[in-house]
Amino acid sequence: MTSNSNSNRRHAFKAHQADSGRGGTMTMLMMFLFACLAWLYVGGRLWQDAEIRKLLAGLLEKNGKQETRVVTVEEQLMNLGCKDSEKKIANLEMELALARSQGYLHKHMNWNATLSAQRLLAVIGIYTGFGSHANRNRIRNTWMSAGQALRKLEENGIVIRFVVGRSANRGDSLDRLINAEIQETNDFLILESHEEATEELPQKAKHFFSSVAEYWDAAFYVKVDDNIHLNLDEFVKVLASLRDKRRVYMGCMKSGEVIIEESQQWYEPNWWKFGDEKSYFRHAAAPLYVLSRDLAQYININSASLNTYAHEDISVGSWMVGLDAEYIDERRLCCSSMVEDKICSTG
Repeated sequence: MTSNSNSNRRHAFKAHQADSGRGGTMTMLMMFLFACLAWLYVGGRLWQDAEIRKLLAGLLEKNGKQETRVVTVEEQLMNLGCKDSEKKIANLEMELALARSQGYLHKHMNWNATLSAQRLLAVIGIYTGFGSHANRNRIRNTWMSAGQALRKLEENGIVIRFVVGRSANRGDSLDRLINAEIQETNDFLILESHEEATEELPQKAKHFFSSVAEYWDAAFYVKVDDNIHLNLDEFVKVLASLRDKRRVYMGCMKSGEVIIEESQQWYEPNWWKFGDEKSYFRHAAAPLYVLSRDLAQYININSASLNTYAHEDISVGSWMVGLDAEYIDERRLCCSSMVEDKICSTG
């Protein structure tokens, strides 16, 4: 009985040893498999890193062979998109308008070459409208002159033009009549992008000063209504005495009450901007005023962002408020006053 028990224990021990051998073998196989996978992963990463280092070394070698290139200021501005396309288009439109106002482009260009030789004293723009043919003829027959006399005046540094926009219905009879008058007199500045209308006078001031400052190099730019008679000789003397001043805003200076009732004449929709006293700031009266070159250039450069009010003279005056402008209250330019030695008068 003891012999049988010992025999059974030996058989059980052998079976246990066989099971242990199979378990050890499986463990060894699993460890070998994990070792292979780890080797493949590490080998792959090392190969990938080697390829990246090779690529970077190639790029560095290639860049090292290239000479350093200096980027110009113009190229930097172009890359930053600082070239103002709208400004260029506006400039081209003004040049085209001036070419049309002279009748023929080649004639206009030759005349411009003569003017650009030296700075003009003044460019005088006479605001006019489609129905003001009689006023224009009266001015041509008095202080403005016409034909060769007008060209002679330009040689002496004074350019004078009637200033008008275009009809709301482009190409209609109003535009055709102006075009016919241009061909006959050759004394217009046409504001092609401006629609001629009484309520658009503040916008007309923007177009006018932008156009003349862009095209003519003058010490002064003058706005005059077409119902004004101007003593040109005396006016030129006044301008000549101020020629060395850079920021002149001159005219018959005034202020006045802001009209807040919509039913009244001269109503100002932006009346609330003028404070509790409801009084306008000092500004030159609309019939005749003068801006020096620096101020006209300011309007030209900033015209897109300049606010306008109900009235032209208020609008122009508002543009001057924030500038270092020299206000000159020239009482002889109060055309409707009774001053004895005044330079202008209404008629």
